[in-house]
Amino acid sequence: MAKLRTRKHKVVLARSAGGDVGITIILTILGIFMFLPMLYTIMQSLKPLDELWMYPPKFYVMSPTFSNFKSLFSLMNESWVPFSRYIFNTIFTYVAGTFGHLFIASLAAYTLAKIKFPGANGMFQLVQLSLMFNATVTSITSFIIFSAFHWLDTYWAIIVPAWASTLGLYLMKQFMDSNVPDTVLESARLDGASELKTYWTIAMPMVKPAWLTLIIYSFQSLWNAGASMYIHSEQLKSFSYAITQITAGGIKRAGASAAATVIMMMVPILVFVVSQSNIIETMGSSGMKD
Repeated sequence: MAKLRTRKHKVVLARSAGGDVGITIILTILGIFMFLPMLYTIMQSLKPLDELWMYPPKFYVMSPTFSNFKSLFSLMNESWVPFSRYIFNTIFTYVAGTFGHLFIASLAAYTLAKIKFPGANGMFQLVQLSLMFNATVTSITSFIIFSAFHWLDTYWAIIVPAWASTLGLYLMKQFMDSNVPDTVLESARLDGASELKTYWTIAMPMVKPAWLTLIIYSFQSLWNAGASMYIHSEQLKSFSYAITQITAGGIKRAGASAAATVIMMMVPILVFVVSQSNIIETMGSSGMKD
């Protein structure tokens, strides 16, 4: 039976060797099970057209080829809107949306977490309540607001909703509550630092894992953003939208569709793998608190 023992204020769980082996085996099996769909998607992108439609389907590739990727790039070059335009739109909206959201969410989180004022708890409860609603619920209201401000069919229709996301505010506020000591901020204030300077030079460096997590989540959201009901002009649409149009070509474009799926899948996965430790640290410090 496992026993708990303390060592230098840390709780250490003493397990048997058999328990460690069992846990390792279970986690390995689960990891393989979750990796198989990604591996199958990659295999599909390397199959020629006749293997893609083989029945029963084969998991492995008998005659690997990169012709699907060549077909995809050929279709990109034939687009009447240069494909570089779609890539620019995605990069521009990502940079503007992400860093604007990071600044607004962190500044609001600092205010709610570290500055005492009437109504702060009520405001944060509204933030928590907003997390229960999907963006689809407010789409009509958003459309009316964007129309009134003449933001329809502009970059603002993508960037402003990214700035207004409350998930980033929630995560940042909870992380600041746990990892930014009030005594450190009070010392800075006694030394004459303004609130803005205290926020920027002391609080922000201490919550680096949290704002890196916000950057990653914003990337996931904006990278996967396809067609928007607020954007009508082809010149303003995203890379993922262009890829979706290619994959909608039916049987003839099945190979290009498989290659496009791999490209759309691999970029977010690589970003997550590189920065997963920051995400785990943020989530560990950002649970519901009183």
